Amino acid sequence: QVHLVESEGGLAQPGGSLRLSCAASGFTFSANAMSWVRQAPGKGLEWVSGIYGAGGEKFYADSVKGRFFISRDNAKNTVTLEMNNLLPEDTAMYYCAKVAGDYCLNPHDYWGRGTQVTVSS
Repeated sequence: QVHLVESEGGLAQPGGSLRLSCAASGFTFSANAMSWVRQAPGKGLEWVSGIYGAGGEKFYADSVKGRFFISRDNAKNTVTLEMNNLLPEDTAMYYCAKVAGDYCLNPHDYWGRGTQVTVSS
């Protein structure tokens, strides 16, 4: 059974940094692209970043490009989102999501429960 468990998010000041991790199990981790998706209060889902199974290719939404960095450790079945220079508009529930296959544009077939990130002074 597929499980995706995000680490605890937290509160950061504008300009600060936070690191999210997602522990995956129940599938061949390296054979699947992974994504981070967020949902701000009162808004729809926003794809944030994706990474292919081998970890070589990474993609970012324009809203986070240059501030957020995605990585994965296939030996540990984890995917990480390093978030820097946080803005209040980064406040959202962040979800780790498994892509159906190793192509970032494929749909997501499993989701974690999400972790709250709040950026406020």
